[in-house]
Amino acid sequence: MPIRHVLAAVSVAVIWGVNFLAIHSSLQQFPPLFLVALRFGLLAVPTLLFVPRPKVQTRWLIGYGLGFGTLQFIGLYLGMAAGFPSGLASLVLQSSAPFTVVLGALLLREKVSARSVVGIAVAVGVLVLVGIARGSSGSWWPFLLVVFGGFGWALGNLATRKAAAPNPLHLTLWMSVVPPLPMLALSLVFEGPHRIGAALAGSLSPAAVPAWIGLAYTVLIGTVVGSGIWVWLMSRHPAGRVAPFSLLVPVTGLSAAWLVLGETPQPLELLGGLAVIGGVLWASLRRTRAAGPDPTTEDQPNAEIARPVSLSTAIPMTTSSWPATQARGEASPS
Repeated sequence: MPIRHVLAAVSVAVIWGVNFLAIHSSLQQFPPLFLVALRFGLLAVPTLLFVPRPKVQTRWLIGYGLGFGTLQFIGLYLGMAAGFPSGLASLVLQSSAPFTVVLGALLLREKVSARSVVGIAVAVGVLVLVGIARGSSGSWWPFLLVVFGGFGWALGNLATRKAAAPNPLHLTLWMSVVPPLPMLALSLVFEGPHRIGAALAGSLSPAAVPAWIGLAYTVLIGTVVGSGIWVWLMSRHPAGRVAPFSLLVPVTGLSAAWLVLGETPQPLELLGGLAVIGGVLWASLRRTRAAGPDPTTEDQPNAEIARPVSLSTAIPMTTSSWPATQARGEASPS
């Protein structure tokens, strides 16, 4: 990859890692369920007006929106609102990868290679370590909520895989049309009109400026800019070249939370993060040697990519370890 493409890939990982700080900031002002509705509502309006609808079956579009956009962020936002550290959430949310492999094997009858089994084992081991660390401090519930978010992400992955959108960025944007109404209904039921009204009234004060900045960052920078760059890179290079840069997302998330919020991961949590990174680097380096030189050039799209790149699935833990997910070079959206 040319150096400017490498820098672009690193910048996307940094954007997505910092995104968890933006979510943390917005949660200081808005109730979590209402914040999900607000986040996707702000993206859905211009999408409906200006973005062509992707040529996919409606059921897969709805399935993607319910899994990826609704269930994922219910778990993530509720978990973070309940006190789960934002930096650690960037790592635990990557549980979507092993969930995707297992669900793909069970529901789509996809083959699971020996390397995938190793990747799943590493991922489960990481979650066990983090769960033990969280449980020892009396905070199992927020941890399980974020893991549930990873499960919702995996369901969305399967839906987008079946959708096979010719323009994955359009599918990602149109996914935002699905969550706002059900999330607003859930917010009205469980958070109540009074809490929503108080949050909106308070959002007009100067103290709420960081929350609005965080929301704007999540919508514009995290989703539109980050995803757009990732799709552009994936259209010009093999997934195995670009995917390893997603390793920097939890690294950036943990580092940014430590620097800005003073979150200090426990030793078991750091060990889990190192296990993820080591396992993915091992898989990536082996694949690179087998694949040989990168045939792509700086200015020409990669002719070897047989299908459009899908934005829907993260490549958070491995490149070659997750079979169909990684082959499509899918992006992290949080």
